[in-house]
Amino acid sequence: MFEKVLVANRGEIALRVMRACKELGVKTVAVYSLEDADTYPVKYADEAVCIGPAPAASSYLVAANIIAAAKNTNADAIHPGYGFLAENADFARACADNGIVFIGPAPESIERMGDKSAARETMKSCGVPTVPGSDGCVDTAEEAAKFAKEVGFPVLIKATAGGGGKGMREVHQPEELEIQYKAARLEAGAAFGNDSVYLEKLVLRPRHVEIQVLADNFDNNVSLCERDCSIQRRHQKLIEEAPSPALTDEIRRAMGVAAIKAVRATDYKNAGTIEFLLDQDGRFYFMEMNTRIQVEHPVTELVTGTDIVKEQLRIASGEAMSCAPRAPFAPFGHAMEFRINAEDPDYNFRPCPGTITVFEAPSGPGVRTDCYVKSGSKISPFYDSLVAKLIVYGQDRQEVIARAKRALQEFKIEGIATTIPFHLKVLENEAFNKGTFSTDFLETQMGEM
Repeated sequence: MFEKVLVANRGEIALRVMRACKELGVKTVAVYSLEDADTYPVKYADEAVCIGPAPAASSYLVAANIIAAAKNTNADAIHPGYGFLAENADFARACADNGIVFIGPAPESIERMGDKSAARETMKSCGVPTVPGSDGCVDTAEEAAKFAKEVGFPVLIKATAGGGGKGMREVHQPEELEIQYKAARLEAGAAFGNDSVYLEKLVLRPRHVEIQVLADNFDNNVSLCERDCSIQRRHQKLIEEAPSPALTDEIRRAMGVAAIKAVRATDYKNAGTIEFLLDQDGRFYFMEMNTRIQVEHPVTELVTGTDIVKEQLRIASGEAMSCAPRAPFAPFGHAMEFRINAEDPDYNFRPCPGTITVFEAPSGPGVRTDCYVKSGSKISPFYDSLVAKLIVYGQDRQEVIARAKRALQEFKIEGIATTIPFHLKVLENEAFNKGTFSTDFLETQMGEM
């Protein structure tokens, strides 16, 4: 196991990784921007290094500064968390070039799966179902129109790089295509520095279901069941749960087998997530792979008894994962995660940075809160609006819903607007309670928010 790990991130995920390190007896180094100097993760770490001013482009995205901080503190490894440089193959390669272990997959795996068009072709070649799509990138609006005519509308334009819904546009009518094609490329270029896009047939009213995988260097490849991430707003996840209320045991097994095929086909190591679309007839299709830890990993931890961050550390240090002998996994109980963001759902989820005057997290049986703030903490306008993650566990879905209502009602955050009222409304929704929702839940069940 490592002696010292630098955590190249901030906020909730930085603290989550540091706590896993402490339990394994590993010292930690925090890196921080001037904006984050007084945050709890910086104080929690054994050492801390300032890497630049507030903008992420001048701090958390400057690989050279992070590598220098690791070398100056004699860190053995770097954990990138999620976001920022977590899926940056050049950063992973720079770590290796400087004798530092990158806690994640090899750069080649990041590149192979990071390009969504190339990833689709890889999945097709190993027998993983994919949505009908273009052969590689679509370079002109005319090419896009030709493909759409062949497969039929609606279609989905998708950036080949990045994620989070950036560079993604639904097109339902031919006359919309050229405008949406140009808009997708502009957004992709601005967000990722790569404006390449490809097209897929749009699957109507799908579920978004993903499989958590772990793979080590001893040929252990494990599927840790699924997470349902269908409650979204503009492709941004808001509520996640495990297991999915939409999956039968047969579909669960088939999806797990497909995920392991993907892992083996790419010689993938460490933690990753294979994301699928599930249609109304129970057919599923590969969507993309996230080559990092996910925001929603706690729901999988609760229903499988696996600490995914600790497994990442074990795998990267050259050990076998501790959970391998227990595979394959069947979920026990039920869990949901609610993203508490500094956003006002009454005003189209407008960001609400500011100072938290009161912060009182709920407690009690089956309630976990992953956060990095307290009363007096500042939510910066420079970064993601995530304040906390409320994760609730119970014997079954009904108990989790009842427990989540209680916990959200007890969750007290003042000084900023949050998404807590939105989550409480979702829990009162009939379709949500029946588990019959899809990715268009907000538009069809709650109106555009």
